[in-house]
Amino acid sequence: MPKGYWIARVDVRDAERYKDYVSTAKPAFERFGANFLARGGEFVELEGGARARNVVIEFPSLQAAVDCYNSTEYQAAARIRQEVADAEMVVVEGV
Repeated sequence: MPKGYWIARVDVRDAERYKDYVSTAKPAFERFGANFLARGGEFVELEGGARARNVVIEFPSLQAAVDCYNSTEYQAAARIRQEVADAEMVVVEGV
């Protein structure tokens, strides 16, 4: 079964409150088997607009990635993130 990946591009407006998002999201990531492959490191902008923070999270499957996002645990974190950051997020299936 192919793995699933979250790809998120984020501009954080309030770094202190963003820490609340990270800690609130942690139980969902643990429950659904998240493995962070990239988390806000250095990047090179090649085309289009960029955001300051780029995140790639691997899940055991596409369904696990979607279920994590839709979980009660993650939705509590998402509400915090949406207050303190601007983001685009997609879930993609691996090859």
